[in-house]
Amino acid sequence: MGSAAAAGSQAAAAGARAPSPGLVEVVAAPSNLGLRPPAPGREPGAWRAPGVLLSEGLDRRLNATRIVELPRPSYESRAQPGTRIRNGITIREHALRLADAVASALAAPRFVVVAGGDCSILLGCLAGARRAGRCGLLHVDGHRDFYHPGNYDAGSRLGSAAGMDLALATGRGELLLTHWPVVGKPLVNDDDVIQIGDREPAETGPGSLDRPIARWPVQDVLRDGTAEVAGRALGHLRHQGLDRVWLHVDLDVLDHSELPAVDTPGSPGLTFDQLGQLLSPLIASGRVAGLGVTSYDPDLDPAGEYAPRIVDCLASALATLASPIAGKANT
Repeated sequence: MGSAAAAGSQAAAAGARAPSPGLVEVVAAPSNLGLRPPAPGREPGAWRAPGVLLSEGLDRRLNATRIVELPRPSYESRAQPGTRIRNGITIREHALRLADAVASALAAPRFVVVAGGDCSILLGCLAGARRAGRCGLLHVDGHRDFYHPGNYDAGSRLGSAAGMDLALATGRGELLLTHWPVVGKPLVNDDDVIQIGDREPAETGPGSLDRPIARWPVQDVLRDGTAEVAGRALGHLRHQGLDRVWLHVDLDVLDHSELPAVDTPGSPGLTFDQLGQLLSPLIASGRVAGLGVTSYDPDLDPAGEYAPRIVDCLASALATLASPIAGKANT
């Protein structure tokens, strides 16, 4: 039995056990594969983010019991054979390694924090989480990441997986990145997805979400407050009967004045405090199996100003794992 199948069997045997409070595993997933080159001959620097966050004490602040560091995959700016997604073959290989690591951590059971990298790591995270059964998705992102061949001309340009991760996760796009061992296709059903924090106003056209994906844009969060939106999200999960979800956090959900060191900064967005306040009750509910954090680019932060703030935010959000309600999926 291969490593992917073995990890899947272990996770399935363990079921969807909730981790004990304080049992956190950090997986470093250095990837820039899903991003366009920032300039001819240059690679995006997002692959450096896991190492920088660890050097800032991410594992120590989370009281991590284990750290797993995946190898950095090789970036290619040109098309690979048989795919119209940039680095598509390499993304799949990296995702399968990441899926093994996530499945193993969840089977332990531990709460897993995946430090990326670009948003293409969502595929490996979900592929690993789904080996133990149904798993929804809380997609906290400044963009919907919903480009797919049904809403743009895939023949005219290479697709970038970081701008299509939600589409790929819901089964839209090439089989290379939508069909996975053990799990099949899709990684997550539309009605098991919640999108929070995007600042894209158009409801139609390329990148618009299909129903029944639930959505609260950043304008709702800023108007109604983080506690209100988190409560709505948890209510939706209860309505769907979902007691197990993956939490994907693209740091471009932050306003560019808070964090400009991402590949696509924008406004309006959240502050670091608001992001922590949004994530805390979601994690405290006990429904979140693990969290992936993406899009920080240390090359855009030469003074190292923002890495400590990212670590502070994550530590604050994950402090709820020690709460008395942690591990209770019916909160």
